[in-house]
Amino acid sequence: MLGFRRSRHRLTTATAVFGLLVAGAAVQASAAAPAAAATPHRILFDNAHAETAGNADWIISTSQPDPLGQDSSPSAETDWTGALSSWGVALQKTGDYSLKTLPSGSSLAYGGSTATDLSNFDTLVLPEPNTLFTTAEKTAIMTFVKNGGGLFMVSDHTGADRNSDGEDAVEILNDLMSNNSVDSTDPFGFSIDTLDISSGYPAAISDSSNAVLHGSFGTVTKSLIADGTTATLKPADNSAVKGLVYRSGYSGNTGAFFATSTFGSGRVAFWGDSSPIDDGTGQSGNTLYDGWNDTGATNAALALNATEWLAGGSSSGGGGGGGGGTCTAAQLLANPGFESGNTSWTATSGVITNSSSEAARTGSYKAWLNGYGSANTDTLSQSVTIPSGCAATLNFYLHVDTAETTTSTAYDTLKAQVLNSSGTVLSTLATYSNLNAASGYTLRSFDLSSYAGQTVTVKFTGTEGSTLQTSFVLDDTALNVS
Repeated sequence: MLGFRRSRHRLTTATAVFGLLVAGAAVQASAAAPAAAATPHRILFDNAHAETAGNADWIISTSQPDPLGQDSSPSAETDWTGALSSWGVALQKTGDYSLKTLPSGSSLAYGGSTATDLSNFDTLVLPEPNTLFTTAEKTAIMTFVKNGGGLFMVSDHTGADRNSDGEDAVEILNDLMSNNSVDSTDPFGFSIDTLDISSGYPAAISDSSNAVLHGSFGTVTKSLIADGTTATLKPADNSAVKGLVYRSGYSGNTGAFFATSTFGSGRVAFWGDSSPIDDGTGQSGNTLYDGWNDTGATNAALALNATEWLAGGSSSGGGGGGGGGTCTAAQLLANPGFESGNTSWTATSGVITNSSSEAARTGSYKAWLNGYGSANTDTLSQSVTIPSGCAATLNFYLHVDTAETTTSTAYDTLKAQVLNSSGTVLSTLATYSNLNAASGYTLRSFDLSSYAGQTVTVKFTGTEGSTLQTSFVLDDTALNVS
């Protein structure tokens, strides 16, 4: 229903917070995080954006898309040819990974039928791309991550235009994050700095629970800069962003050489230089640098741990742990479809309503945030305890309609967030806006497994500007554990 202004004559809602603890008979949570040996983590390395231009050689093998065509059982990095062969062979030797390369001349796509379509993979690696992604490719990448994929972005210093097309990796990756049709409002919570830092050994932060710094491939202490750059973090845009390795003399939101974040249900990693992933060997004629084996750094552990984390092979970077234990399958949210009216949720007055002005997806009731056409903020939240050893998925159906006519500016927003018991935001799962307006309801899903063993609050905050209404309508919520 477009273009109407909403009446403030709505139902009054209760303000009780519902805490729900589920414990019970133990069952194996095999659907949560499948054992890697049974279901290999599927990794796609990009080589469709000039990753071998100039002296670059950012491929795991010359056999593409399948590196096994060069050697089906590699034991040494020289069994595959490419400056990333050490990375690829190390993963292949575990038996837990299925690796492919998107060949030159191809395009990134999501939801198609080709063997290299992103829907067939858990993680996409972008090793210093040197040509801009098309509009369709940016939509594919961002949708892939939003729906649960992992994205590994490796940059290089500003001016590293290896194919002389006027674009370098800094510009290309910033363009991906800031100029796409899915979410251009700083979706990952960081931007890449236009710097050329000649040398250094950036140090890892102290965080013994972090799965990227302390993973199954080893402990990360330092990385390496040999003409690279850093990122500026913006936690106000995405509270999940976290700097893990910093340029000497920097901390907090500046000088992050390696950072992680989340977007929707997916995970993101950023590295500010391609030298750390370069193993010094590749195709004939390329001048390469062996950063992978640099004795002053632990680059191999960082690359491999991050790959595992991105693919969901370990607990989240925040140290939480979901899945792999015992868990009683359940749906944890009370009054998930709002049909009991004003119970179990804490909400702004009138948010939970059976008003006929907006249709529920099922039943009569739904949660209707904003829609007044005047400056206001609506909230909806529920506290829930996610049992230890469980994989957890938050689902909800969202309908957005608006009287806004812009196709580029997010005037009205809805944030989906996870908070701790003190009210601190642990993660902004997604931010929707008037730009997401569409007919009908769309299912949104987010992995909350990293909060297993914790009591958290799922909260929705809608903020509307001073003119022209936008309505954010939620129905049929669920927080499923297994």
